[in-house]
Amino acid sequence: MDKKIKTIDGYDFIEYHHESYSEEETVKRSQSFYHWMDERRTVRDFSNKPIPKEVIDNLILTASTAPSGAHKQPWSFCVVSDPDLKTQIRKAAEEEEFESYNSRMPPEWLDDLKPLQTDWHKPFLEVAPYLIIVFKKTYDLSPEGSKKTNYYVAESVGLACGFLLTAIHNAGLVALTHTPSPMNFLTKLLQRPENERPFLLIPVGYSTEDTYVPHLIRKPLEDIVTYY
Repeated sequence: MDKKIKTIDGYDFIEYHHESYSEEETVKRSQSFYHWMDERRTVRDFSNKPIPKEVIDNLILTASTAPSGAHKQPWSFCVVSDPDLKTQIRKAAEEEEFESYNSRMPPEWLDDLKPLQTDWHKPFLEVAPYLIIVFKKTYDLSPEGSKKTNYYVAESVGLACGFLLTAIHNAGLVALTHTPSPMNFLTKLLQRPENERPFLLIPVGYSTEDTYVPHLIRKPLEDIVTYY
């Protein structure tokens, strides 16, 4: 059935309907989704089991449904599966991580990381079948080459990454939000244009059969919400 279109000041708006539920069903669905999402974990033990490219396409399409400032969609997703390029990314990331763990991070930060048992070694960057590198577009370029402003870039790209992580979980896959700092090496290795900045490096794949994750407790509701 075709949707109705209304034109306002020369711009088209399409009719929108979203399915709603009874109060009881709304509570049930919200609880079910919360418990399902509460099972999501950051994983560092990846299997090299292949993933159909169509799955990755769908994950990125889902991420692209996120809201963005003035609908500018200031994001770009680079998907790496080439083994040689993954090796180069791992080498460059580990160089930065070695410096961070050995000289950049203050003692408090290192103490906070102890429950996670992480270090500068990042083998998952080679093992995971795909690396999705999310770039934020600080501005866009017109066909003539002039700069076009993007709005709320970090917020918009952050939302897209949240959608992406949810889609990965929904597909039965696992992910890691990796942020080697600085990440400028990704711009160089992937030959990205000057208006793009690396935002997040996300290995995607299946977990190994003997995967263990830190036994972490999330903050309770009373510690994270205030009703007025």
